[in-house]
Amino acid sequence: MNPKKLGFGVTWLGHATVLYRTEGGKTILVDPWVDHNPACPEPMKKLPPLDLVLVTHGHGDHFQDCIDVLRRANPDVVCIYEISLYLGSKGFTKLHGINKGGSVTLHGVRVTMVQAVHSSSIVEDDRLIPAGEPCGYVIEFENGVRLYHAGDTAVFGDMKLIGELYRPSIAALPIGDLFTMSPLEAAAAAKLLGVGSVIPIHHSTFPALTGTPQSLRDHLKGTSIEVVELKPGESA
Repeated sequence: MNPKKLGFGVTWLGHATVLYRTEGGKTILVDPWVDHNPACPEPMKKLPPLDLVLVTHGHGDHFQDCIDVLRRANPDVVCIYEISLYLGSKGFTKLHGINKGGSVTLHGVRVTMVQAVHSSSIVEDDRLIPAGEPCGYVIEFENGVRLYHAGDTAVFGDMKLIGELYRPSIAALPIGDLFTMSPLEAAAAAKLLGVGSVIPIHHSTFPALTGTPQSLRDHLKGTSIEVVELKPGESA
């Protein structure tokens, strides 16, 4: 189902950076890789006012522009506790460092941190800084609709539990392969979650990311799960 019919808007800024707009007019940016994101169209790099930023992990293709974005927009930030300590050391104060299974409600939106199977670190001045663990999020909008934003992850059996506990209607899933799920695993993830629609992310940015939305459709044949394919900068 198209996100607008569910009562929220989504703009894919390329790679794994996604901007959500709630029915109440709030803006939520997940993984603020914008300025250095080669897939993000130049006009889209001027972001709207942001209410909330969610960080899934510390890798550069998700986190590199985080500090600059926070300085410009001054939003509330939800992230794993260790990343909140790192951002706090940079002078930011609107930080909500939580951990997996925890929830926080901000701007009328309830955010629950859930598992992701990946790694997480921050590169600074040629140093590799441990950044806690990676995560995904279940976002509950003001109208009660829930979205699962997976972040970077492999498929894992407890996606079924995420589906049973939170009953998301739609999921943003990585499909690029190499560093995350390919379309094969993403199709399995969608079935475990029980969602009606999937927004494919983390694909097509670099030649090494070979997974495609069409391949995801092929793997979902025989199901009723819809693939909401967006081009970078496109909204639904």
